[in-house]
Formats: sequence, structure tokens, C-alpha cells
Amino acid sequence: MRLSSFVGACALVVGIPALASAQGQKFAYVNSAAILQSAPGRAEAEAQFEKDMTSMRAAVQKLSDSLNTLQEVYAKEEVSLSPAAKETRLKTLREKQADYQERVQKMQEQAQAREAELMQPIMDNVRKVLDDIRAEAGFAFIFDVAAGSLIVSADKNLDITDRVVSKLRLAAPRAAPAAARPAGPTSAPAGLGTKKPPTA
Repeated sequence: MRLSSFVGACALVVGIPALASAQGQKFAYVNSAAILQSAPGRAEAEAQFEKDMTSMRAAVQKLSDSLNTLQEVYAKEEVSLSPAAKETRLKTLREKQADYQERVQKMQEQAQAREAELMQPIMDNVRKVLDDIRAEAGFAFIFDVAAGSLIVSADKNLDITDRVVSKLRLAAPRAAPAAARPAGPTSAPAGLGTKKPPTA
């Protein structure tokens, strides 16, 4: 499951120049990727997501197989078809391909929405712990040094990633939603949408 950085906005908004003028303020940083990797409930959310995706992948495979069969039959019979019959069969194939692509796109959107739904309680919990630690320790900002951050060097003594992970583990984990139906529109899940539709 692909997961986005959730505290990087602070670093992006404040920027490095702001540090020079913020004398007397306390700062810390975390690695959001490491936090999310260890966050309570993540493994369960991923397992639920994979379970939910099983039927969706099966549906995509069925659509693809059906389209491939139509294409193979056409290829075998093409030489014996009249020009009008060829055009009719090709039109049918194009319509089936368009339907396949549309349905796969819709399934991708449903998968992304389901992923976001499963991760939301975990993300909310992480944000709460970050806010609590920032308030308790009197930090003005907590920056994110995960990939994409503007910070290129930092004092390791300011790294509170382990502290955040420890506090997360102490907090009661919130269960991910159970088997909710995927619906409408975040990253295509592995195994979905990677198969190219056949071409006529």
C-alpha cells in the first residue's frame, strides 16, 4: 500500500530560511516513512486491503480474458470475413476495449478510495501523537525528513521518530474499517491496472 508523507507540509510551508530568524524556538524532526511502517494497525489495514482487492483483481482478469478471446477468434476468422463483417467485428472489439479500460479505471479509483479509508484512522492517530508531543515538548515545528523534504542535513539529537513510534504503540490502536464497500475517488494498488488491454 503506498502511503504519503503527512508532516512534510510543515517543512514545505516554513522552509529552511525561516529557521535562521526563529531564534529561541525549539525544533524537531521525524521520518514519516519509518513512523508509518511501524504504526499500529498498518499491517491489519494492508491485510484487509489485499483481501478486498482479491475479488476486484479477479473481475479485471475476467474482463481481460473475455477481450483476449474475442481478439483471438477475430484473428482466426479475419481472412474469411467480408469487408463489412470485418468492420462490424472490429467495431465490437473497439467498444469492448473502451469498456474494459473504463471499468479498470473505475476499479482503480475504488481501490484508491478504499486504501485511503483504511489508512485514515491510522493517519489521524499519528497526527494526534505528533500534536501531543509538539505541545508537551514545546516544539515550534516538527519537520519531516522523509523523501521529498527540503531538509538536507540535521542534528540526529533532534530526531524524535522513535519517540513518536513508542507513543503510538502505547496508545490504543484504532481498528481499520471492516469490509466496507469500495466507492468512488489515492495510487493504483499492486496487481490492478498493470495489465495492458489487448489491442485489435
